[in-house]
Amino acid sequence: MSDEFEVHGPHDHALEHAAEHGRGDPFASRVAVMAAVLATVGAIFSYQSGNTENQALIYKNEAAIRKTDAANQWAYYQAKGQKQNLAELGAALSTSDPASAARFAAEAARYKQEKEPIRVKADGLEQQVVEADKQSEALVHQHHRWAQATTLIQVAIALSAITLLARSRWLFLGALGMALAGVATAVLAAMHI
Repeated sequence: MSDEFEVHGPHDHALEHAAEHGRGDPFASRVAVMAAVLATVGAIFSYQSGNTENQALIYKNEAAIRKTDAANQWAYYQAKGQKQNLAELGAALSTSDPASAARFAAEAARYKQEKEPIRVKADGLEQQVVEADKQSEALVHQHHRWAQATTLIQVAIALSAITLLARSRWLFLGALGMALAGVATAVLAAMHI
């Protein structure tokens, strides 16, 4: 049972046929190499598109977290304000008891003083929300540019395949034009334009 045999699949015959008949065809070889290069470039653009989308989502998530923190700080600020108002009301109603009026007035002053750092912190958190939203929007725009570049490269690859089937030089030029448009769009994405 030392006899060995090899089973060929249909794709093996197609590859052998292409190798035998494609050797003398520099046009087909150039188009095939261009399609392979474009596939590589398209994969890089696709990665960049996904990466910028993920970064945009991270900043959008950060903005949502900071927005919640700011809302919590404003609620805390309002609670201190309500306590201050109640203490001021207590002071106003305690005219017959000077000790109670003084105690309420001191509490009102304390609450007023405690509110300011809370307001400053809430304002700072809201500014962080604005900045994170801006960064997210910029990255979403960049993601769209990378996605456009990827799409143009994919169209160029498809035109390359059709070029091989149709053996048309104008389709080859169309594929090159799409590829150049894809690369130009990627340059815009890399430059954040």
